[in-house]
Amino acid sequence: RELLPPWLVIIAGLTGIVLLCVSTKDVPNVFGIFQYGIVLDAGPSRIILFIYQWTTKANKTGVIRECSSCLVQGPGVSNYSYSPHKVGKSLEKCLNWAQDEIPAEQHSQTPLYLGATASMRLLNLTHPILPDGLLAPLSVALKSSPFDFQGAQILSSPDKEAFNWVAVNYVLENFFKYDWRGQLVPSGKGMTGVLSVGRTSAQLTSTVEEENQAPKEGVKLQLYGQTHNVYTHHCPCHSTDQLRSRLLSRLIQ
Repeated sequence: RELLPPWLVIIAGLTGIVLLCVSTKDVPNVFGIFQYGIVLDAGPSRIILFIYQWTTKANKTGVIRECSSCLVQGPGVSNYSYSPHKVGKSLEKCLNWAQDEIPAEQHSQTPLYLGATASMRLLNLTHPILPDGLLAPLSVALKSSPFDFQGAQILSSPDKEAFNWVAVNYVLENFFKYDWRGQLVPSGKGMTGVLSVGRTSAQLTSTVEEENQAPKEGVKLQLYGQTHNVYTHHCPCHSTDQLRSRLLSRLIQ
């Protein structure tokens, strides 16, 4: 099996958020008009606004593609800890840009979601009060936009790994395929497990066949008319920091 390029996994990771977090309105799309969804990825070093679009749904799950993105000027959201009033204002330029990218008649039907990742989870552990002080002005800024604001929250580690699993299997076309008539049908392929290696730990995310085999921390997902029991196994001693330490030890020896 081939490894996916890191840039592809990072970009595609937002696909998981669109498919799982953004609840899209089930409106018949008989004329093939584009529908849109917006995800703000609030990472440790930057905030990026992504716009996704789709015309087709397979068993109530959108067949989506990323159409454009906007890099929010300024640092990551956790860096505004001592000036939370500035974090909401930093979104204005990209929100205005999104209004130009998406047809005005679609604004009120376009779901908008913000997910904060590792740095905010760490901040929540070290200073539990600060994250709420950052999410509040972000929510105010997003609610003031013409889009359908769905929420802003700190993604837990299991949620993040579930998004990665969905994104990778979506990119590999494991959920569905097009038949000779151009119709969407189940792919018939198995699901791919995902190994993500971070600075402090590694996570292996995969599925189990029977629901009663899934650990308590497992997640049940409904995608494209199929049920997937997804769980993540954490390996705290297998990380990039550990690999670097072992490499340095070998070099010194």
